Amino acid sequence: MQAASNRTARLEARIAPEALVLVKRAAEIQGRSVSDFVVAAAQEAACRAIEETSIIRLSAEDQRRFVDALLDPPTPTAALLRAQEAHARLFGSE
Repeated sequence: MQAASNRTARLEARIAPEALVLVKRAAEIQGRSVSDFVVAAAQEAACRAIEETSIIRLSAEDQRRFVDALLDPPTPTAALLRAQEAHARLFGSE
């Protein structure tokens, strides 16, 4: 009797022979199958790509300036007040 698998999709890719040798070696070092290694590497890369677009990183100086602006915001300029009025006319004020 075969064990049930939670894998429901298949992914195929073409890979250069040199890259395959590298992937096979890395999988071997980690004691994984090539398939398991590739899936794990793809998941890690996907998480990293998503994180890079979801997290804003600021220098210490930029963090300080951001907090200062939140705690003590500058006086609105005339242009900002006009934009606020236009927004209220278009979308209603809430």
